[in-house]
Amino acid sequence: MEEIRPQPGPQEQYLSTSADIAIYGGAAGGGKSYATILEPLRHIDNPKFGAVIFRRTLPQVTSEGGLWDEASGIYPLLSAIPKQTPKLEWKFPSGAKVTFSHLQHEKNLNDWQGSQIPLIILEELTHYTEKQFWYMLSRNRSTCGVKPYIRATCNPDPDSFVAKLIEWYIDQDTGYAIKERSGKVRYLLRVIGELKWGNTIEECLLNANIDPVKNAKLAMDDPEKKTPKSFTFIASSLEDNKILMAQDPGYSANLDALPLVEREQLKKGNWKIRPASGLYFKREYFEIVDIAKPPEIESRGWDLAATDKTQNEKADFTASVKMHKSADGYYYITGLTHDQISPAKVDDSIKNCASSDRKTCIIRLPQDPGQAGKSQIIYYAKLLVGYIMKHRTMNGDKITRAGSFSSACENGLVKIVRGPWNDKFLDHAEAFPPVSGSPDIIDAAVEAFDECTNSSFFYA
Repeated sequence: MEEIRPQPGPQEQYLSTSADIAIYGGAAGGGKSYATILEPLRHIDNPKFGAVIFRRTLPQVTSEGGLWDEASGIYPLLSAIPKQTPKLEWKFPSGAKVTFSHLQHEKNLNDWQGSQIPLIILEELTHYTEKQFWYMLSRNRSTCGVKPYIRATCNPDPDSFVAKLIEWYIDQDTGYAIKERSGKVRYLLRVIGELKWGNTIEECLLNANIDPVKNAKLAMDDPEKKTPKSFTFIASSLEDNKILMAQDPGYSANLDALPLVEREQLKKGNWKIRPASGLYFKREYFEIVDIAKPPEIESRGWDLAATDKTQNEKADFTASVKMHKSADGYYYITGLTHDQISPAKVDDSIKNCASSDRKTCIIRLPQDPGQAGKSQIIYYAKLLVGYIMKHRTMNGDKITRAGSFSSACENGLVKIVRGPWNDKFLDHAEAFPPVSGSPDIIDAAVEAFDECTNSSFFYA
């Protein structure tokens, strides 16, 4: 018989806490999803019990290796039957149910009006809005004999409401979880949108200017009257998930390959670090060489803008970065253009670079979403007939798109061929993401790098 149990350490602590609200995680690979699937199992012999497990969007529930797949490997062992229409649900022999759902938009909260849910689990809590969290807390009610409670998992996000919610558990100077406080139960009361805390119920009430004695008498008539909720945050990391480390020893290296900010957040659980200039690219990342090794794949990436400097001194620049990958696995930046020019001159610049570069150099253009972006790509395809032109639809923010390039630079895989444009490139790299203006040179470099890493075109 297969044993189903949490791993010793934070996962077991999370699944055994008595807190009304418990948040688990703070780093990638800590076994959050497995803990989420296990949590409802303690109540499956209760025919009236029901739990709802939420992700922000439904595809996050059903994607390969997601929560539904995780449940499919465990719940059938307990004779649960899955149902996927009209909703995703597992039903156990007693009649207990575990439903999987989403809260993609705040208007989806209306779907849960009048609901009584003994156990609510919010996966990746930082993906939700504060309004969604507190509203669903009001749906956390029970008539089945199970005391209602909330469970949630998360990775660090310093700009999420969660960061404020768990700040007592986090060293505000380093951003890392305070080990001694992990799992400690505190009490909170939300008064007119403001949180009042205490290490005991009485202290919490006093901090909310409520007399504990008088409140206790009121609570005899109304159990929900000004009753603080018990709360805890339990930190975990990849090192706590011995099973994953044994099954996928390369996962730690995958986290190490992330850019600095994402690596600090997802591997080390840093709740304070934010994208800032100087964190993604440093001058020392780049070796300047006199000669580049021969190219295996070559591309010129573009970031397009079209405003003459005489029309607007602060207008964006049109930038291009020429880069190639050599057989030794290194990437060489071999050229740069950066001009504030009119639309007609942008066309001339692209055409001139194409004619001066090798015919095998892939011209990589960004495509804005929507019909205007499609029309622009068709225009440039006609302009560049006879050359190799590729494009990529712009998805996600610029910082996310630059992540792979930043990681390669930090690991010393990107070199710069000596030239008069070197300082301009390095200045722009160190200033990424810029406080103001456009990161045009880095955007162009990302386009070139992406083509060099993903292109199917090879030199003969």
